[in-house]
Amino acid sequence: MTNDQRPRRILVTDGEQRASLAVVRSLGAAGHVVRVCAATRRSLAGASKFAKSEHNVASALAAPLDFVNDVRTLVIAHEIDAVIPMAEPALLALLPERDRFPDVLFPFADAEIFRSISDKQAVLAAAQKAGIAVPAQGVLDTKDAADSIDMASILFPVVVKPARSVSVGVGDRVKLSVQHAGSETELRSILGGMDARAYPLLLQQRIIGSGVGIFVLMWNGQSIAQFAHRRIREKPPSGGISVYRESIPVDQALLERSLALLADFAWQGVAMVEYKIDEQTGIPYLMEINGRFWGSLQLAIDAGVDFPRLLLEAATGHVPETIPQFSTDIRSRWFWGDVDHLLTRMRRSDEQLSMPPGSPSRTSAFRDFFRHDARDRSEVFRIDDIKPFLRESVQWFQQLGK
Repeated sequence: MTNDQRPRRILVTDGEQRASLAVVRSLGAAGHVVRVCAATRRSLAGASKFAKSEHNVASALAAPLDFVNDVRTLVIAHEIDAVIPMAEPALLALLPERDRFPDVLFPFADAEIFRSISDKQAVLAAAQKAGIAVPAQGVLDTKDAADSIDMASILFPVVVKPARSVSVGVGDRVKLSVQHAGSETELRSILGGMDARAYPLLLQQRIIGSGVGIFVLMWNGQSIAQFAHRRIREKPPSGGISVYRESIPVDQALLERSLALLADFAWQGVAMVEYKIDEQTGIPYLMEINGRFWGSLQLAIDAGVDFPRLLLEAATGHVPETIPQFSTDIRSRWFWGDVDHLLTRMRRSDEQLSMPPGSPSRTSAFRDFFRHDARDRSEVFRIDDIKPFLRESVQWFQQLGK
């Protein structure tokens, strides 16, 4: 592709996502005309001053075919040059339909590669062959296998993890989540309520330790940008979405393993490679790969690695001569997510939350929430672009009342 640095007309999907807001702010500030679509009429990213307009589309999860048609209508109406699908359902819906969008840039790998890298079972198998540590696990291929499981063979606690975060197949899809089981009773309850589309399921050894992310941009086999962060607090508290995190130096050994694994999948685009560092042994265990923009994207941008801008430039033939450097010890806080973390800690016991041993006490959690750190950056609140935070706050209080 030729080196083309003209301003582009861009459509960003999944405007309700915080990562979408980060992309809109990044590309809008770079001079591009950015429009936002979402399954909600009033989205987080759509409220940004950098969003030219916001549009309501069908849900990529519940109605993927309608979603693709709605996106195509917007592309034609607004002469869109590039579409950036943000969430996994949007990528699963749009990437196989690229032929319906002639001359429109989708800066991602092809659909089959994306499906492969989104399969946790396949990723962990490839990692194990490459000598990367992975948690010990068993696989339940079907619901029948779950019904006949030998509980005596399970070493608790375990993590119950669908091989895919989003089910595949024709028609509507279902979002699948990770759960923890500390006993046979809890595991049977989880399996009993599991949607048949969640299989295969991984019953995985629970690794106790800090979560570390290695973030990269690869294009045409070349590593263009790198970043790393450490999770400090998550939602739910036992492990999930990071609500407070900090930039850290890139561990070169982890980076080399991550790049080799991504190359094994012929990956192209941005990716987050997630590890857990075992607190007893210091061994990094691979958790998964996300082949899309991640929730804490704003931290990387604040620290100095503008992944959205770099991705668009790489996809249009402009590759930086040097890998961008970034500041470490920058912290990013998703305020309302952190409030949810605190409320959950105050309302439920460690046992109810499946908190790992050595977790901060409730008193510590309360104190840490109110502690100010000069390194902190607010993920959503920006005084020069305040509407997204105001819209998010209204939506948070609306959810609180339900």
